[in-house]
Amino acid sequence: MTASTTRLWQTLTFRDCDAMMSWLAAIGFTEHATYRDEQDPSVVVHAEWVWPGGGGIMFGSPRPDSPVAAPGASSTYLVTEDPDGVFARAVAAGASVDREVVDQDHGGRGGSVRDPEGNRWSFGDYQPS
Repeated sequence: MTASTTRLWQTLTFRDCDAMMSWLAAIGFTEHATYRDEQDPSVVVHAEWVWPGGGGIMFGSPRPDSPVAAPGASSTYLVTEDPDGVFARAVAAGASVDREVVDQDHGGRGGSVRDPEGNRWSFGDYQPS
């Protein structure tokens, strides 16, 4: 499945979008689009970053009218063929370890980290069907 056919996208709010964009790039996401406030370019109004295996995330800076969870309050499961590699890159880029990568009882292999803003990311090769 490609990003253009994905119907479900994770949404997040980041306090420091520029720092988080560096972290996202370090673990393998690529920028599709980033829209900034014309009066204050440090504010990301809307961004879309895609995962090479399909899907992606949308995010922006905190705004009073946002329906998205507060910074640090999200949890994401990312399916990847290389959970150990993505996990290692996430930690090298500043994530803290919640749960080391291990073989899971339900199948597959995975682990969890907290990104630099406190959001939980789980990386695994188990693809729910």
